[in-house]
Amino acid sequence: MKTAVTLPVGQHNLEIQRNREAWLRKPLLQEIYRKFYRQIATRIDPQVPGLLVELGSGMGTVKEVIPQCVTTDLFDNPWLDRRENAYQLSFADESVSHLILFDVWHHLRYPGTALHEFHRVLAPGGKVILFEPAVSWTGRLVYHLFHHEPVGLHDTIAWEAPEGFSADQADYYALQGAATRHFWWGEARHRLVGWRLAEVRPIASFSYLSSGGFSGPRLGGRFLAGLMRGFDWLATPFPRAFAARLIVVLQKESN
Repeated sequence: MKTAVTLPVGQHNLEIQRNREAWLRKPLLQEIYRKFYRQIATRIDPQVPGLLVELGSGMGTVKEVIPQCVTTDLFDNPWLDRRENAYQLSFADESVSHLILFDVWHHLRYPGTALHEFHRVLAPGGKVILFEPAVSWTGRLVYHLFHHEPVGLHDTIAWEAPEGFSADQADYYALQGAATRHFWWGEARHRLVGWRLAEVRPIASFSYLSSGGFSGPRLGGRFLAGLMRGFDWLATPFPRAFAARLIVVLQKESN
């Protein structure tokens, strides 16, 4: 069984470049991701003051649906707005309304340490919106067999960074099952001091799986894609069996 991946942090940028190439040649994947971003957009509260920020933006494609979003990553790329590290953000206290993390949570080696920083920069009532792999029975099989990152359902996950840790020590870490374990299965719920777990929603997404994602081949054509959307609808009542994606919303509690 694969265990947590640990590589130099530059691996993230290598994957961004590869993903960008896949994105340009996969219009179905673009269509699916726009749908995902629209689901994120419905969870944005315009009444909360501050900047709307995505961490780990990769290709910055969130702007296609949420154009006002400030896109960031660990690396400078011409399509991103600024460089940011989740463990040490440059934003002022309470200056951000929402933080969007799309497939980023499972790359945080010390998620509790990052959450402390998120809490600092968010305005009261602000939200962290996570979009992550869901490790249902189907998700466990697909992510284990067809994705290079480990699922890690039994790995030990550190919540807080050790004493002396600094943001520039961040490396490439991956454990796809982290959000499922933390929020869907509830392993981290007792750690969410200062937060309200506003939503945990597993989503069936056979259409995403059939697209092959960024690293796999597309399965079938438009007909199969339409069929998979039908399967998504039929599978919705059975998330523990069929969910492939997970939306989590954490809301900062007002003092």
